[in-house]
Amino acid sequence: MSRRADSCLCPKPRGECPGASFCGHSPSSREETTMHDHRRLGRELNLFDTDPLIGSGLPYWLPDGAVVRHALEEYVRAAERRAGYRHVYSPVLGKRELYEISGHWAHYSDDMYPPMDVGGEQVVLRPSLCPHHAVIYRSRAHSYRELPLRMAELGAMYRSELSGVLGGLTRVRAIQLNDAHIFCTLEQVAEEASAALEMIRRAYEAMGIVPARYRLSLPGPGGKYVAAPGMWERSTALLTEVLDASGLPYEAAESEAAFYGPKIDVQVADGAGRESTLSTVQIDFHQPERFGLHYIGADGARHRPVMIHRSVVGSVERAVAHLLEQHGGAFPAWLAPVQMVILPVSDEEFIHAEALAARCAERGLRAEVAGPERGTLGARIREARLVPYQAVVGAREAADDRVALRLRDGRRLAPAPAEEILDRIGALVAAHSTALWPDAVQVS
Repeated sequence: MSRRADSCLCPKPRGECPGASFCGHSPSSREETTMHDHRRLGRELNLFDTDPLIGSGLPYWLPDGAVVRHALEEYVRAAERRAGYRHVYSPVLGKRELYEISGHWAHYSDDMYPPMDVGGEQVVLRPSLCPHHAVIYRSRAHSYRELPLRMAELGAMYRSELSGVLGGLTRVRAIQLNDAHIFCTLEQVAEEASAALEMIRRAYEAMGIVPARYRLSLPGPGGKYVAAPGMWERSTALLTEVLDASGLPYEAAESEAAFYGPKIDVQVADGAGRESTLSTVQIDFHQPERFGLHYIGADGARHRPVMIHRSVVGSVERAVAHLLEQHGGAFPAWLAPVQMVILPVSDEEFIHAEALAARCAERGLRAEVAGPERGTLGARIREARLVPYQAVVGAREAADDRVALRLRDGRRLAPAPAEEILDRIGALVAAHSTALWPDAVQVS
């Protein structure tokens, strides 16, 4: 078998693979990188699909796609817990009055689903989580000693998108958003917004994503924005300060702000250069005022908190779409649906292979056994080309409890004790590393 057959990660010829950092391919032109479409890949890899009976813009997740989504969500939740966020759950419905108070009804109703009459009241599928979090904050008294109060939720929201703009996972009508709101004093805003940017940077590093650019999104002429010039000036100045202090290059763009305030948008691009917003940091003086939010200061008086909106990976749907297109289905090991495929050379090693898969499961690693009934060893290796680790188990390896490990990029390790192999893979996965193997380890 040639090295080309061994090392290819994706189901594309060498010139069409954009996942250079994972498979060693080096696309030579923008045209070559447009070949990976997440809609096609997602179906071919059995990650997600759609059905007319469910409706346009409403994809469902298949088991392997659910694994990717769960891994991404758990990464975000753990990162948020370490950063001092507290998680909540809130309903996907709210009374129309809630969105009238927040300003969504006046400024955003064109993108919302129409109200439903229920029990003499009008309820709406929420287009955003922030009004619910404002109400949760308001439900309890708060002291300045509690601030900043960081509230996070992976929650569903709904947008009435036109059929013509729907596409795969990038534009959908039901969105699972990694959302958070920080309630803080004015003096804490810059530090909290900077910390949010750092969380985004670390998440992108773990996912193997390089932002296309950072954008300071400002209001523009003719938009439906809250009419409060002083508020806009203050929030824009604060975000500009955060971006300048970060040292990140950024561009200002008019007509891209939220209706209640400016925002930092982290832009990503697909192979054709089409940009979309994945992550955001926003400063909001509007909703704290509308909902009458306050805290008791050191002086014993009531003060208005500032509300920072922050999303580390944006919507789970759009994040997975971008990961698919960037990596060509060759996810970083911690995100891969199957992290190790175990390949017994013959039927005699099958029982040992199953036992090895069980040991992987005990460690939280996702492993499958691909036995001889699925073809020759070479055919099974090619079939598993997107799996980060391929563990070949022959008679000698089974007898000695060793593994001959092949990495997804074509490198091969000399047979080593199974426990040592699992320890190393487990450490890389736990660290959310994009590396397949420690650089210090010699591989061929």
